[in-house]
Amino acid sequence: MRFSRRGLMAASAAIAAAPSAFAKPKTSAAPPPWTPDATEIAGRIRRKEISAVEAVEDAIRKAEALQPQVQALVDSDFDRALAKAKNGQVSGPFAGVPFLVKDLDPYKGVRTRYGTRASIGAKPETTQTAYIDAFDAAGFVTIGKSATPEYGFLPTTEPMGFLPTRNPWNTTHSSGGSSGGAAAAVASGIVPIAHASDGGGSIRIPSSNCGLFGLKPSRGRMILNRPANRGIDLSVSHCVAHSVRDSAILFAATERTDTGAPFKPIGVITEPLKKTLKVGLVMNTGTGLTPHPEVQAAVNNAAKLLKDLGHKVEPTTWPMDGGQFGQDFTVLWASGAAELVDGIGKAIGRKPDTSVLEPFSLGMADLVNKLPQGALPAALQRLNATIGAYDAWLAKYDVILSPVLGLPPVELGYVAGWVPFEELQARLMAYVGYTPVQNVAGAPAMSVPLHWTADGLPVGVQIAGRAGGEATLLGLAYQLEAAAPWAHKRPPVSA
Repeated sequence: MRFSRRGLMAASAAIAAAPSAFAKPKTSAAPPPWTPDATEIAGRIRRKEISAVEAVEDAIRKAEALQPQVQALVDSDFDRALAKAKNGQVSGPFAGVPFLVKDLDPYKGVRTRYGTRASIGAKPETTQTAYIDAFDAAGFVTIGKSATPEYGFLPTTEPMGFLPTRNPWNTTHSSGGSSGGAAAAVASGIVPIAHASDGGGSIRIPSSNCGLFGLKPSRGRMILNRPANRGIDLSVSHCVAHSVRDSAILFAATERTDTGAPFKPIGVITEPLKKTLKVGLVMNTGTGLTPHPEVQAAVNNAAKLLKDLGHKVEPTTWPMDGGQFGQDFTVLWASGAAELVDGIGKAIGRKPDTSVLEPFSLGMADLVNKLPQGALPAALQRLNATIGAYDAWLAKYDVILSPVLGLPPVELGYVAGWVPFEELQARLMAYVGYTPVQNVAGAPAMSVPLHWTADGLPVGVQIAGRAGGEATLLGLAYQLEAAAPWAHKRPPVSA
């Protein structure tokens, strides 16, 4: 990676001594943002107030200065990024804006490490998916790869083969996962927006932990990234961002518009919602666990804000047996680990151990291998039934308000891959009991940064909708952003 000591020292001095090229945000009725969003940077480039080269150089300086504190990147591509910016051929809504691709997806010319020691010796990629192509078509200049936990399995980004990604709001705490590197980079101001993906909460969890806006799209909504191979396609991709408009513009640039698309394209949503919504409120997890008081305060305050905006909020209950759902989701999630462990074993010619993979990855594979015959198909059948139950639930409500997580950002190590397997499972059930439902249902959900704890840690709230209902969520997000702005809140570790 291109992080030299001399470069770090020089970059730190430069940032301290000189004003950024982006020091004067647009004035508005809301408190001014502490750093410009991607839309603003792209606008300044189009207006020739700055150049794409200056924007990329600024991001590289910030990356070199802040990497030792947050460990958001796992590989850099600075030279190629500068060359791309200099050739003047970038185009699209985000032409010239610096960007990061999550290290679970291949990006041509850069290694993919998947957050694991098993990827040591990986060579630069020669291909990438159509979805990643869409980022290039949107004009982004990718400066590197963002950190992820091993194969994206955990809601924290502290893989054993890499340094832990730290939360810019408090570096002893987790940035979340699996898009934790992306969230730390955006929250600290290295880049204004970054690629993220979500198979069980991995856009919403780091957004909540880092004070960002994060929308998980519906299943099948975005340009095809990778096919499902385990019966239910859980994972979708989008981004983490400071502003709702950045998310909305990128959404339009990467949604499917072909004749086989399962949903009608929504295009660029630009305005707040103009209708009253019926909001269902769930506070406890599906197993009845009560969240931390700060999380309860975040949700209650969000409910009051929604009522003040004219929406109708009423309590509701989860549409499924939370305990059974959690077990079934774990079985499906673990089946992916079992496939990976088996594949790696064949590649290295022996059964992987903790010198190759983390205890949690091995533990999940072991869990699947010990299941009775027919357990995985039975779990898939019950999870598929959840889809119908969710759809029936959302026939009664326009959106569902809930916590994103059961706790505020946890300290590093609390849900790390080396915690004893059974203890870690119990912690995960309490911590991430709110986000996987939408992945199974294939429905959209967003984390909105509306609350900060007494000691300055962000706590997002989750608002979920019907499959294909992203336009409603984005319109509501604009309302909330105007009523309770967050872009002016600056973490202690920032550019």
